[in-house]
Amino acid sequence: MAMTDPLGDMLTRIRNGQRAKKDSVVSPASSLRTRVLDVLQREGYIRGYSEEALGAHKGIRIELKYFEGAPAIQHVARVSKPGRRVYSGSSELPVIRNGLGITIVSTPKGVLSDAEARAQNVGGEILAEVF
Repeated sequence: MAMTDPLGDMLTRIRNGQRAKKDSVVSPASSLRTRVLDVLQREGYIRGYSEEALGAHKGIRIELKYFEGAPAIQHVARVSKPGRRVYSGSSELPVIRNGLGITIVSTPKGVLSDAEARAQNVGGEILAEVF
């Protein structure tokens, strides 16, 4: 059966892996997923990721991050879904937890965090929120 929301699937794997106190999780690879993982790594929510063979397909091993035994990602949610896309201009990007969290935005200049999108004055599709 075809997966309708691959990015949502990856975020759920991260959420479930952290609840189970796993060191890493594996997800199928795609360019959108790697761009989102780049943002999460730049913002300090994951330790890193690497590509590996997953049978006949490529996969991504995501190294999860913990701080004093607690997961670095307390909440991760998909905002723009396949049935309802959510777009925002650079001035209307939501602020998560008074700036303690981030919004991941797909812009014409690539996948960026909300702070990076505001600095470059670009808006786009709001993919997820993380804190």
